[in-house]
Amino acid sequence: MNSAKWAILLLAFTGIAFGASTPDEVNAAFGVDFFSDDNLWDDDATILAQKLAWPLESQTSTDLSYRKYPGPSERVLGCRSYSNALYGEDGHVSAISILFANKGDAVDSLKEGASASDVREVKGQIRDYKKGIIEDKKNLTLVLTKLFGNPVPDRFGEGRQTTELVKRWDWNGHSFLLAAPRDEYVALRILPVESAKAGGRSRISDAVMKARVESRVETRPNGDVILKEMPMVNQGPKGYCVPATWERVMRYMGVPADMYILAMAGQSGAGGGTSLEAIRAGANQSIAAAGRRIVQEQIRWDPNAIARYIDKGLPIIWAMFSTDEFNDAANSRQAARSGTPDPATWKKELAEVRKSARKFHVDKSKAHVCLIIGYNKQTGEVALSDSWGPAFAERWVTCEEAKAVSQDLFYVIQF
Repeated sequence: MNSAKWAILLLAFTGIAFGASTPDEVNAAFGVDFFSDDNLWDDDATILAQKLAWPLESQTSTDLSYRKYPGPSERVLGCRSYSNALYGEDGHVSAISILFANKGDAVDSLKEGASASDVREVKGQIRDYKKGIIEDKKNLTLVLTKLFGNPVPDRFGEGRQTTELVKRWDWNGHSFLLAAPRDEYVALRILPVESAKAGGRSRISDAVMKARVESRVETRPNGDVILKEMPMVNQGPKGYCVPATWERVMRYMGVPADMYILAMAGQSGAGGGTSLEAIRAGANQSIAAAGRRIVQEQIRWDPNAIARYIDKGLPIIWAMFSTDEFNDAANSRQAARSGTPDPATWKKELAEVRKSARKFHVDKSKAHVCLIIGYNKQTGEVALSDSWGPAFAERWVTCEEAKAVSQDLFYVIQF
């Protein structure tokens, strides 16, 4: 049975009349118990995430997020969902985002030297996800109209390349926004009505943001200087390191962002692969509207040079080659490093590591983007943060290791 027929039968079974729905009826149609009453926005985000069994993705002093990449059998509103995210501010639910058919999650990334059968499989996935976008848009529109009445056309976002044309349904202080850019994705976002009316735009003054980011600079007893409060975005199995990293920095700097919209702006390919220049251009309008600017920098691999940005609370977007050799080296010493409080002793232990970095090989098929979020002048190390989930929020490598795999492309969002 196709998803359209499933949706129609589900609504017939629940007996929902067009446009008139209770929280229980909405939950039944979604197939997910989001609503305990008719106000989602006063619910505790952590309690709801635990009930849904959505894993923690990110937590700072002001906001948090939970994200689940569901299996192929899971459905929301009768359609397969690929990424389910719950956002919270000051402990309460602030938004829900559900991605259906899309070019990132529904298509495998092709590795260099892929076999002919792998290529055929991916070509089939590309055909399927494009059909899926058309079908999901139609089916979701049907169910949401049955629940909430006819939608109104609207726009969501800031900037020509990061604005979505959406269908919008309002219900009891909640806006349901359905976006389906051609050949990109189908997204359903649940927001407070006032946020939807504002198009997702917000503006925090430079003075407030400067004070906020400067307060996030932490100096540890062992000489580490690290940025706290960096949001995590888990890109999942797709090759979305660039849009996920840009979302993290934009949110850190008070600019609303979403990796799927940024992937569209960055001309990401099916399964991943994003142009840094395209995403920079695409994100520029929304960043500028928030009073910030993107600067491409030339940075030496020296803690003093890194400190110029970190000491101001500014993370650095860094393009590099994430080779297995490099990651094995970074992962292998994390436990030992956390148990070594004396920087002089640790610096001596890194002597052989620095020499080994000369033997690193650059593999251009491993192009990657991550963040530089800290440094240690005493040990000659830098802290990196990857968009692979909380376990990769902070890893330390020597400057020599970082230099060996660097593409020497650095971007900073400044005031």
